[in-house]
Amino acid sequence: MKTISLFILAYLLGSIQSGVWIGKFFYHKDIREFGSGNTGTTNTFRVLGKRAGTAVLFMDILKGTVATSLPIWFGLSIDPLWFGVAAILGHTFPIFGHFKGGKAVATSAGMLLAYSPTFFIYSASLFIIFLFLTSTVSLASMISAIIITISTIVLPIYAPFILAEQNWLLTSLAVAITLFIIIRHRDNIKRIKAGTESKVNFGLRKTKNR
Repeated sequence: MKTISLFILAYLLGSIQSGVWIGKFFYHKDIREFGSGNTGTTNTFRVLGKRAGTAVLFMDILKGTVATSLPIWFGLSIDPLWFGVAAILGHTFPIFGHFKGGKAVATSAGMLLAYSPTFFIYSASLFIIFLFLTSTVSLASMISAIIITISTIVLPIYAPFILAEQNWLLTSLAVAITLFIIIRHRDNIKRIKAGTESKVNFGLRKTKNR
């Protein structure tokens, strides 16, 4: 019963729509009606600005971290990654938002932070590097996700100081999350091919958002 209750709690934590709530309470805007219509960090930055976007980024990461930590805090003998999955599902299909949520990039990062801080730092560094090279959040997210997935297999062999042991559940989840991220970014991929995808004012190719 405790396990089921904590799974539900993890899902509810993921369902907290940080961008929507901050937009409504502090800016009197529903970010779903502006920009890409997405409820996540990138659209929050685009619609509400840096302060709100940064707050949503940290809150979405925190959702994944807290949810993944639940079985550790409550002494359950179950892989904590499953609770991270519950938070990711909550973020993507939130009960508080008619099951229409974000793309789960930040929440997935929060899951990694709870599971392995060193691997989280490695993964975050990859994202920052590719964001600097492309100035495009969507492209950086997809490329990073692919490399992170490969890294779950390679690092335990060649760099165990970053990721100590092989966990096939982590690898399986990384594959699933990567595929999901790519699918959810299909409209972004079309805009990237057409050269119309919005860029951030950061990195080698920075420009004003369209």
